[in-house]
Amino acid sequence: MNPRSTRASALMLLASLIWGTAFVAQSASIGTIGPLLYTGLRFLLGTGVVLGVIALRRTRTAPATPRQPASAGLVRDGALLGVVVAVSISLQQIGLESTTVANAGFISSLYVIGVPLLGLAWGRRAGRGLWLGALLATLGTYFLSVRQGYTVRHGDWLELAGALFITLQMLLLGHAAPRHDPLRLAAVQFLVCSVLCLGAGLAVESFSLQSLRDAAWPIIYGGALSVGVAYTLQVVAQRDAVPAHAAVIFSMEGVFATLAAWLILGQALDARAQFGCVLVFAGLVVAQLPARSLASAAWVTVLRRGRRAQSDAA
Repeated sequence: MNPRSTRASALMLLASLIWGTAFVAQSASIGTIGPLLYTGLRFLLGTGVVLGVIALRRTRTAPATPRQPASAGLVRDGALLGVVVAVSISLQQIGLESTTVANAGFISSLYVIGVPLLGLAWGRRAGRGLWLGALLATLGTYFLSVRQGYTVRHGDWLELAGALFITLQMLLLGHAAPRHDPLRLAAVQFLVCSVLCLGAGLAVESFSLQSLRDAAWPIIYGGALSVGVAYTLQVVAQRDAVPAHAAVIFSMEGVFATLAAWLILGQALDARAQFGCVLVFAGLVVAQLPARSLASAAWVTVLRRGRRAQSDAA
């Protein structure tokens, strides 16, 4: 793995950590403020964080350089990504109101399989390592999220639709990120998402000053870190990452969410959840291995089985 790919993997893993811990804050916002307003406010705050970083970078690097206007391509790609993110996050947040957190966590993670599948239609082929890693990560998320008595709820269909739009966002970002400045692309994406969600929220949801106070910390954490930092890291990292590879790394979000719920909320971490964490991590490791390493591992397994068969026959 080259240094750029290693750096991209590290950034995506950090983004997964932030998203996983932010899931606690996202769940805490339910019942205090409408899902559209919550999404719009946190993406507006995230836009402010990114614009602040852009301004700071400009003053430190070349303050005398004239400001370059945003190109038509940047605005077009950022706006398209903003629309897709607005739909995906809104569907997830609304779905959480009519399903369980466990159901939502598993269904949302199906983008791990969706990205390489949809990527085939775009001519993006994934190697055996990525497919195996994606399958292990999906199976691990199943053990993390799904318990006995699993039933399909109305919100599950919204979560599934949200997962489809997340899949589309990752593929679109993999195409757009290498062509633009990552911070400016992130700023356009976040601004469009916030405007759409705030407009829809103000039209169909009610709010009060008390509800804004109650949701203040979830908005601040979800906006400054989950959006301003983590989503920006995604944009930066996917300049040097294959979308299917990125999807497997982002599946670690479920592991970090489980660990955060255990450490912060005191939720039990039983053997089933621990096994799920191991499977997701195994999927992450397998997805990093080159094809030659996988082939060598496969031959080693075959040889070992052959030797065992011979010893049993003897």
